[in-house]
Formats: sequence, structure tokens, C-alpha cells
Amino acid sequence: MSTNKSKFGGFSEAERDEMKNRAKELIAEAKSGKNRAQGEKDILDAIAKMEEPDQTLAKRIHEIIKKTAPSLMPKTWYGMPAYAKDDKVVCFFQNAGKFKARYSTLGFNDSAKLDEGSFWPVVYAVKKLTPVEESKIAALVKKAVS
Repeated sequence: MSTNKSKFGGFSEAERDEMKNRAKELIAEAKSGKNRAQGEKDILDAIAKMEEPDQTLAKRIHEIIKKTAPSLMPKTWYGMPAYAKDDKVVCFFQNAGKFKARYSTLGFNDSAKLDEGSFWPVVYAVKKLTPVEESKIAALVKKAVS
């Protein structure tokens, strides 16, 4: 069996890098404990590494989430800005540049209380933020932590 990474048909190099990043995040969390200041710093560092327009989108979404749900713990999750409640990631921002996608996304995990019947969206494309989108994000985050 060949071990040539260029012929590996599984995870992309970017995906493998993010798995390594997640392992580093878990080790750092275990060493420092759950620390709001460190989580905030980690998020701001992750945002600083993004290219525009992702960086501007991530900064604004970070501000909206902090204002709307100050109880959520800021942290990084696979290198992405994320926000947790009771050690479970509720929502996260994935920048388009991370996986060379067409748009950034704001995602919600199953710990988010967004349930509406038996079918509802949990990931939203984000290309631009206007007051309308900002209001929708604030409402989703508020509902997610209710």
C-alpha cells in the first residue's frame, strides 16, 4: 500500500492541518483550563490570520455574538472562531479562505436550540453583512442559547 500523500483520496491537506490544529487546541485547553480571556485572544488571533473580506465578517460576527450571548465561552474549534456553552460548541464561523469556498459560513451545532419542527437550517452562507443580516444573526444566536 502506498503512503504517498499526494495520492491519498481521503482528507485534503487543509482538512488534515485543521485536525492537527484541533489536537493542539485540546492540549492547550487541558493545560490552561477554560479561560475566557485566552479564548478571546485565540479567536482574535484566528481572525487576524484571515484575509479580507473574511476578516471583517468574522470581526463583526464576533462582536454580535459577544453582545447577544455574553454567556457563551469564546474559543477556537478546528482553528475557527467558536462559542461554547457547557463545553459544547453552539456556533462557529468558517471563513471562505479556509477551504477555498465561495462564501463564509455561520454554523450551529446540535447544542443550539434552533429546532423548528422536523427540518431547519443550521448553516448559513455569509457574503456580506448589512443591518438586516446582523439582526438575523443576533436573533439566531439568542434563540440558539435560549
